[in-house]
Amino acid sequence: MRQVTLLNIYEHPITQKYVKRSGMAHAISVADNALQLAEELKVHPDLAAKAAFLHDIGHYTWYQDGEWDFTSYKENDIHAIKGAERAHKLLIRLGEDPKHAKEIALAVLLHTDSYLPAGTLFRSDLQKVVALADEMDEEPPGDHHYRLISEKKARRKITELDKKIDHTLTLSLQSKHA
Repeated sequence: MRQVTLLNIYEHPITQKYVKRSGMAHAISVADNALQLAEELKVHPDLAAKAAFLHDIGHYTWYQDGEWDFTSYKENDIHAIKGAERAHKLLIRLGEDPKHAKEIALAVLLHTDSYLPAGTLFRSDLQKVVALADEMDEEPPGDHHYRLISEKKARRKITELDKKIDHTLTLSLQSKHA
């Protein structure tokens, strides 16, 4: 049914490098939040979970003396821009539908407005889901990026999310044919 699963994404070396760096536990929590919100807002669950899981793949580590340097982050951050590019390239490599890869990348790009000058940001429903899912998991001052998760637990949670997505898509398909 799906060309690329969350487990496929999780296992890729690019994900292991960049998502681990920005917080694997956070990425998994945001994907779970997005899946719940997607159902409420009638957004494609697979796209929502993937975009949420990859939303911080572009993070750079802003450290000063071993601590997160929030000032430098706010002044210099473009993680959403870099993340959109990385997410798109990764998804295409894994065989994701190009239209879906673009939608996911745009949701990664627009999950935050931290890199934009002041103004109003208009988001699609998918982009709203990813932004809200991220906000739901935030811990000041960026502590959500430091929560730890074991490899075994991460893999189990990712597998559970994939099963939930497959179940939701199956129900959706059945209701269309009923």
